[in-house]
Amino acid sequence: MPYIIQEKRVKYREVLDKLPEINCKGELEYVIFKIMRKYMSSRDYKYNTLHDCVYAVAHCSDEFRRRYLDKREDVAIETNGDI
Repeated sequence: MPYIIQEKRVKYREVLDKLPEINCKGELEYVIFKIMRKYMSSRDYKYNTLHDCVYAVAHCSDEFRRRYLDKREDVAIETNGDI
């Protein structure tokens, strides 16, 4: 997953810190979708751009899985034994 330099993160951190609490999957999906639409609002409606948008979300999902879900699965294996 690409990481942006610290200086560029500041403008996003300020906005993200102001977001209200996201309480359910539907709210999370709504916010993600609106961010995707914001990204597309200043770009041409071309396959490559749409593909970039979709795969950015997919790569974020992969990174989230790697950092959180996989670790949770490791704990479950330790707790309950492997299959």
